[in-house]
Amino acid sequence: MTDSRKGHDDVPVLRGGEVPVFPYLVLKEFLAALVISILLLIWSLAQNAPLLPEANPGKTENPAKAPWYFVGLQELLVYFDPWIAGVGIPTLIIAGLMAIPYLDTSRGATGQYTFHARRAAIGHFVLGFVLWWVLIAIGQFLRGPNWQFYWPWQDWSVAKSADEQLWSFPWWVGLPLLVAYFAGGLALARRRWPWLPAGLGRGRYRLVIVLTLLMYAVPIKIVLRLLLGVKYVLVTPWFNI
Repeated sequence: MTDSRKGHDDVPVLRGGEVPVFPYLVLKEFLAALVISILLLIWSLAQNAPLLPEANPGKTENPAKAPWYFVGLQELLVYFDPWIAGVGIPTLIIAGLMAIPYLDTSRGATGQYTFHARRAAIGHFVLGFVLWWVLIAIGQFLRGPNWQFYWPWQDWSVAKSADEQLWSFPWWVGLPLLVAYFAGGLALARRRWPWLPAGLGRGRYRLVIVLTLLMYAVPIKIVLRLLLGVKYVLVTPWFNI
């Protein structure tokens, strides 16, 4: 049932201040999807498919790039061991996304499109989403021969040296750094958002913060590699991070 109030554009307001989803929201979403589909169709007609010449077994393409949707993983291979970049990080991303409905059970702002009520959750999700697209953009447009970094104004025909002066933390420095990173992150989040552990419970709170810290660890490791030449933070006989 509706009352006598009217929202913006004469949209009827239900009891409790709610607005009916159909047809008002559904119509806007349909129009947005239609506009995007038209733009993608025009773009696909105007652009040639990025097809390469027939493969030559005697000549390897340089740089050899994966399809654009896998270039982000290929870019991660610069900063992490293959098992971390190709298996560990994708597994954590998929598991974390699957766990969201079970970790975030808050009913706050349900049915509302609002950033103010869910700033922490939406902000962290958008950050992870943007980070993935940044990796794709770097791998697709800024990686030239020998997978060297080239700015858009630099010529790929000018070869760059593949030699890098890299170093790693000794284990007795790297291990305390990792422990301090995760312990400090758990404590800082508890102090910054005291309502979070109370609302989630001890187990879910720790899992949420650990997943968040793992996400932040990816750009931190990239910055350490690019600015300080750090290859590994922790070196062990079994694995390297």
